[in-house]
Parts: sequence; C-alpha cells; structure tokens
Amino acid sequence: MFKKFFPDDYKASTYCIAFEDLYKEGYRGLIFDIDNTLVPHGTPADDRAKKLFLCLKELGFQCCLLSNNKETRVKKFNEEIGANYIYDAHKPSTKNYKKAMELMGTDLHNTIFIGDQLFTDIYGAKRTGIRNILVKPIHPKEEIQIVLKRYLEKIILYFYKKERKK
Repeated sequence: MFKKFFPDDYKASTYCIAFEDLYKEGYRGLIFDIDNTLVPHGTPADDRAKKLFLCLKELGFQCCLLSNNKETRVKKFNEEIGANYIYDAHKPSTKNYKKAMELMGTDLHNTIFIGDQLFTDIYGAKRTGIRNILVKPIHPKEEIQIVLKRYLEKIILYFYKKERKK
C-alpha cells in the first residue's frame, strides 16, 4: 500500500545530488519543486540556487519549476533562475508534469523530478512515470497543512527505509 509513495531515490538535499552523473546516464530534463526543495518556504532564489541552475544549464540540462504556489511566487523566484515554470500545478495531478516535459522537449525516459513532499511531488511524478528524487525539507517552518502531512510521511519513510535495507 505504501509503495506507491516510495521515492525512487532519497537524498539529504537537492544540493548533494550528482547532476553530472545523471547527465552521463542520459537524463536531460529536471523538474523541481521550489519551496523547501531549493530554498526555505517563501524565500527568493538565493546564491546557492542561482549557482545550481547556472551549473545545470552549463551541463546541458533543461529545467522547469513545478509549483502548486501562485504565479506571483513562482514568477518572482524564477526571475533569478531563468527556467521554464508552471504555477498552480495541482500536484499530484499528472497534467503539469507532462506539460513540463513538453516545455523542456524531454520525455518520461530522460526526465527526473526533485521535490520534498511525498503526497504531492513524488506521488505525482510516480503517477506520471517519471524517475523521482525525494529530498529532505530545507527548513522546518511550513504551512500547517504541510506540517500535518509530514507526520504521515514519517510513517511511509519508515517503511521505505526498512524496504531498502532488505
């Protein structure tokens, strides 16, 4: 039952993912959640995020931000990043994961999604058929509905880690 929420990979941070290795494996498109995946919730793009996207572009990746947030938030964040973006994405609906791939010119086989939430980010990517990487949230300050979901995520991650040890 829980396996449909299990991420394909789990990392401590977006910033410790070996993107060079993913490029060598043939991946060309990266879809990112923003809040608590790239920066703390509600904050602008910081130097670390700007540097990451500059490096990703130099490697040859196409990038797209996929957020359930409003346009003002996503557009403002993207001003410093310069990626494709989709706001009000209704994750875990598959529609905008597919739209992100269209914008980047990628497909299910060469695209990866990176996000911090199991029930929206990872579940949507899995339903779409995209490889996905769950990252630990950057900061504990979150909206109440997300805080409540984190308790359920802990249960699923317990079983995920137990399964991985086998």
